[in-house]
Amino acid sequence: MAKKQSMESALSNQPHRRLNPLTREWVLVSPHRTQRPWQGQQEKRSDEKRPEYDDTCYLCPGNSRAGGQTNPPFTGTFVFTNDFSALLPEASGLSLTDDPLFCASAESGICKVICFSPRHDLSVPYMDLADVESVVRVWIEEYKGFKSMPDISYAQIFENKGAIMGCSNPHPHCQIWASADLPYVVSLEQKNQESYLAEHGRPMLFDYVNRELARKERLVYENDHFAVLVPFWAVWPFETMILPKRHRVSIEQLTDSETTALADAYQSLALLYDHVFDCEFPYTAGIHQAPTTEGNHEAWQMHMHFYPPLLRSATVRKFMVGYEMLATPQRDITAESAAETLREALSRA
Repeated sequence: MAKKQSMESALSNQPHRRLNPLTREWVLVSPHRTQRPWQGQQEKRSDEKRPEYDDTCYLCPGNSRAGGQTNPPFTGTFVFTNDFSALLPEASGLSLTDDPLFCASAESGICKVICFSPRHDLSVPYMDLADVESVVRVWIEEYKGFKSMPDISYAQIFENKGAIMGCSNPHPHCQIWASADLPYVVSLEQKNQESYLAEHGRPMLFDYVNRELARKERLVYENDHFAVLVPFWAVWPFETMILPKRHRVSIEQLTDSETTALADAYQSLALLYDHVFDCEFPYTAGIHQAPTTEGNHEAWQMHMHFYPPLLRSATVRKFMVGYEMLATPQRDITAESAAETLREALSRA
């Protein structure tokens, strides 16, 4: 017990590194720096009240989009192919592989946009749970659809929330970029999950979530099927993960009750975020899961990452600069203290 206490004390007071087993990357944790005065950049706070319908919004029902198409008068979720896709279904035959210093290859794919609802003013925390569940069910159907496409290997579902995260339109929506090749971070997670399974005989994140559920120090919220926690190796100040309590390689494997539970975890986390600094909390979120290709993907455990940038208030953000760009990511607030702050926010939500 004394050894455990001394270890916990060291983690909360001394500079140290923590390893992310999914990527094998380290993060420097410097808890003593929370005592330093802060005179950094103050972001402009946005308390703008959005209308239910905005006739200038290219994502609202019936409006024209930037590409010239007109949205139908949709009443639920609405999916369309991005008018300015980063990936195109038919890429050229570009291939530069004979020179190790100048490598390039064509990359094809499909990019889609999913409007969460016709309401311009309703983000995930304030939608009806049934409507959030409809969004999750659309994710599942889109994932299944991409599995039937032989030229697609991976479907990255992600949401950018807030102008600070580069979101160009406040109408609540997310995107799916489905690509011919595995994205870099996904390939790292796959490699390391496969290595863990080969060594231990169990999926890495299945072991991880069970140990976190037992410890509870980084647990923020849970329901019957999912846990929301601050990962031990978190980089962003209030970074979190949503993890299933059972082995699920992708969202396609979720039962009806698990689909509802994922919607609940997603909504509950987004709501408590808004109560941390009493603002519409920005973040980038996304699901990592098994590729859409055939084969054995049993090493995978689906999970959802949340990367919010806010650090000390609604107007003070975390910057990845200097040492972090040139050496390794660094954080001052420990994962454990961040989880405590989030649990306190949950009690106010």
